[in-house]
Amino acid sequence: MRTIQVKTRSKQMLADIYTPVGIYLRLRDKFPGAILLESTDYRASENSYSFICVKPIAGIEVTSTTNFEFKYPNLPVEKKELKNKQTVIEEIGKFLGNFSFSEKQPVPLAQSLFGYSTFDSVQFFEKITFNKQKQGDNNIPFMRYRFYQYVIAINHFKDELYLCENQVEGVDSEFELVESLIRHKDSPGYPFAVVGEESSNMTDEAYMEMVEKGKQHCFRGDVFQVVLSRAFQQSFSGDEFNVYRALRSINPSPYLFFFDYGDYKLMGSSPEAQLVIRDGKATIHPIAGTFRRTGDDTQDKILADQLLEDPKENAEHVMLVDLARNDLSRNAKEVEVSSYRQVQYYSHVIHLVSEVIGKVDPALNPFDLLAATFPAGTLSGAPKYRAMEIIDQYEPTARGFYGGCIGAVGFNGNFNHAIMIRSILSKMNTLYYQAGAGVVAKSVAASERDEVNNKLNALKQAILLAQNI
Repeated sequence: MRTIQVKTRSKQMLADIYTPVGIYLRLRDKFPGAILLESTDYRASENSYSFICVKPIAGIEVTSTTNFEFKYPNLPVEKKELKNKQTVIEEIGKFLGNFSFSEKQPVPLAQSLFGYSTFDSVQFFEKITFNKQKQGDNNIPFMRYRFYQYVIAINHFKDELYLCENQVEGVDSEFELVESLIRHKDSPGYPFAVVGEESSNMTDEAYMEMVEKGKQHCFRGDVFQVVLSRAFQQSFSGDEFNVYRALRSINPSPYLFFFDYGDYKLMGSSPEAQLVIRDGKATIHPIAGTFRRTGDDTQDKILADQLLEDPKENAEHVMLVDLARNDLSRNAKEVEVSSYRQVQYYSHVIHLVSEVIGKVDPALNPFDLLAATFPAGTLSGAPKYRAMEIIDQYEPTARGFYGGCIGAVGFNGNFNHAIMIRSILSKMNTLYYQAGAGVVAKSVAASERDEVNNKLNALKQAILLAQNI
C-alpha cells in the first residue's frame, strides 16, 4: 500500500474574455495529451462548468482482458496481470485509495481521474466474453483513466476561472507557464479535410436484415428489445479538433468532450449521462423514444405530442426506465423515478427523457455502481445480458468506444460519465462513428435504418463544416 500525498494550489481569475476552446488551443501544443470537457446545460449552477486538463501525471489503463497497467507520479509504468476479469474494479478502487489530498480544491472535480470505459469493458463487469475475432481498426484500450496535474475550470454561471494544480513531490511545477498560456491572446488553428468517400461496416440492406433477425429474437421471447447499431468511417487529413468545434456548434449538448491520447482521440456531443453520483445520490437519465426534428418549431411541437402518444416509442421508454431502476437497485436504496417521459429537443432529434435516482453509500467504490448499470439499457436492450449476446452475434465489428462512457471519477466518490453516443473516435487519420436503434417486435426495419441516419446527421454535418473552419 503506497500513499501519494497531493498538495493543492489554485488561482481564481475573471473568465469573461476566455473561452474553453481558445484556452485548449493555446495549451495543447505545449502540453500533449490535454483534454476538454464542456456543457451547454446551464440550467443549474453545478452543470455550468467547462474543464481543460493538462499534463497527466498518473493513471490506469486496461489494455486487454488479461492485463492492465498503472502509473504513479515519478515512477515507471507498472504492468500487472489480472487474476480474473472482475478484479479490474477492485484494482481501480485501490488506485483511487492511494491518493491523499492536503486540502480540497475550490472546484471538487479538479481532484478526479478523467477517462473512459469502452462498451467492450462490460466484460470486466459481467461474466460475458465477446468474440475477439471482431477486433478491428477502431480498437483502443478497454479503459483508460488519468490524473492531471493542472485542471482549468470555468464556471460560466459566475464568469469565474480557476487554475488548479495538484502538486506531488518531485513533479516540477509549471503553474506560471500555464497561467501565461491561458492569458495569451492567440489561438492557433490548423486546416481539416476529408479524404475519399465515407464507408460503412454494412449496407442499408444488411442493416435491415439484422433488424429482422433482432425482431425474431423479440418474437421468441429472448429479449423485449435489442439495440442494433451500424458503424461508419471517414478518412481525413489535418486537424480533427475542427470536427469537435463544428460538432459543439451544430449539436450543443449537456456533455461535450475532446480527449487526446496521442495516437487516438475521442470527441463527442452526448445528450445522455451513463451515471452521475454526487454527495451520496446516484442518478440515471434513460433516453428512449426518438423522432426526427423538422426545423420548424410548430411542426416539432406536433411531433413531440405524437411522440408522447406513440405506443412503440413509449413501450421502449417504459422498459428502459424499469431497467434503469432495477440496475440502480443493485447498489442503491430508496430508488425512485423522479421525472418521467419529459420531452427534450436536440439539434436533429426529439427524445423522451426520464430521471431515476437512488441513495448510495459514499464509501462505495463508484465503479461498483458503474458495473451494476453498465452498459446503458438504451445502448444494449432488455434483458441486458441476452441483448449483449445478440449484439455480439450479429454486429460485424466490435463496438469499441461506441456505447461506452466517458467523464470523471472523483477521489471523493463522486462520478459523472456521459454515454459515448453522437461521438467520434479519431485514429490513424480515420474518423469512426456509430449509431443504433432499439429493435422491438413491432419495429419496421426501414424506420430503424432511418433512425440510425437521423442520429448520425449532426456528426456528418460537423465533418463537412470542419473543412471550412
